[in-house]
Amino acid sequence: MTDRRPTLLSRVTQAVVLWLYRWKGWTITGERPAARKFVITGAPHTSNWDFIFFVGTVNKLGIKPSFMGKVSLFKGPLKRFMYDMGGLPVDRSKRNNNYVEETAAYFDRAEDLALVVAPEGTRGSDGTWRSGFYHIALRAGVPIVPAWVNNATMKGGIGPAIMPTGDYAADLAKIAAFYRSVMPDCLRFERLAASAAALKEAAAESLPGSLKGKAHG
Repeated sequence: MTDRRPTLLSRVTQAVVLWLYRWKGWTITGERPAARKFVITGAPHTSNWDFIFFVGTVNKLGIKPSFMGKVSLFKGPLKRFMYDMGGLPVDRSKRNNNYVEETAAYFDRAEDLALVVAPEGTRGSDGTWRSGFYHIALRAGVPIVPAWVNNATMKGGIGPAIMPTGDYAADLAKIAAFYRSVMPDCLRFERLAASAAALKEAAAESLPGSLKGKAHG
């Protein structure tokens, strides 16, 4: 789907999004990751403008973003448009289908892939993150790159790549620490840090008694 001219709709959409990005005048920080394949976490998701910001930012950094979409959207008249915009079809309709494995397979086949995920899910999130992004990165063996936007200050950017270790609580704590460093007053990131701490505490409590002291230490 990449060896052809993009559809007129996708070219117009891209042009409008980038124009809006420049018009809004966001200030960005951070650099393109050295890795060629990675998962980008976009947070906090509080406005429809977040989409404009993330598309414009990754474009400015020379990153071609991809996203997961329902397989039904990649049929009929929308098919070429969805692929042009970086869509990756994922079939969640089958009960036994593992979307983590399906998405990780895209990384296995690609030379370059930057998958953008909004782990909060919706704009109405209380700061709780879904863990799918982490399991995809872990399975694919690629780093997680935290991206942030503050619509109040018109600033945002991307942070350092964090390689998943398999210890979700510890890695989530690292991610939360970065987000809190750039937006210390964001209640959602305070809750994210608290969630990571709770997961770490729960993991420590599940250990045999002889190991609990070391875990808490």
